[in-house]
Amino acid sequence: MNAFFALIGREVRLAIRVGGGGGMAVFFFLITISIVPLGVGPDLNLLTRIAPGMLWVALLLSALLTLDRLFQADQEDGTLDLFLMGGLSLELVVLAKAFGHWLTTGLPLIVAAPVLGLLLNLPLEGMGPLMLAMAIGSPALSLLGAVGAALAVGVRRGGLLISLLVLPFYVPVLIFGVSATRAALIAVPGDLGGRSLLLLGAVTLVSLVLGPVGGAAALRANLR
Repeated sequence: MNAFFALIGREVRLAIRVGGGGGMAVFFFLITISIVPLGVGPDLNLLTRIAPGMLWVALLLSALLTLDRLFQADQEDGTLDLFLMGGLSLELVVLAKAFGHWLTTGLPLIVAAPVLGLLLNLPLEGMGPLMLAMAIGSPALSLLGAVGAALAVGVRRGGLLISLLVLPFYVPVLIFGVSATRAALIAVPGDLGGRSLLLLGAVTLVSLVLGPVGGAAALRANLR
């Protein structure tokens, strides 16, 4: 476990030193949300209705933006080969890198989301449910994205390929995340917001199992 946590710390330190990860994702998030009012007009009621969906779509796209470098740099400098020969299983390596990606990309996006929600006239009572839903669902984006990044690790400029591979698996996170956030803003019978949060948590738990296993299998296939 010491090696596992050391690898997470390495990912965070590299992201801080190199830059361009979480900062680029937050900047893209800001630009995406900022242009929405310009496109749909000054109708505050319309902005309120589309705010949960737009914030989740922007979060999804911002997370995708940084996936291409998740394993690429390690593959280029030979670090992945050391991981393969080391004592730490590849499943734990993938899990550590996915968790490091979430800490440096997903967590800053969650913190920035309520502030950017003000640009879309998101009511204050929706800020808490928005952050809660994103905190539950965003780890799945990193875990599932790690599988796509591992599949494309040997492809130069594989960002587009990763997006094509991962986007279909992001759809459940998007649907349940938007439903949970929207249910807090309107009267939804049957507590659909709570059900959506439970389903969102289920998707994350499934991703917690499938992400490391699938990512490790893809890395073994590419490193042979």
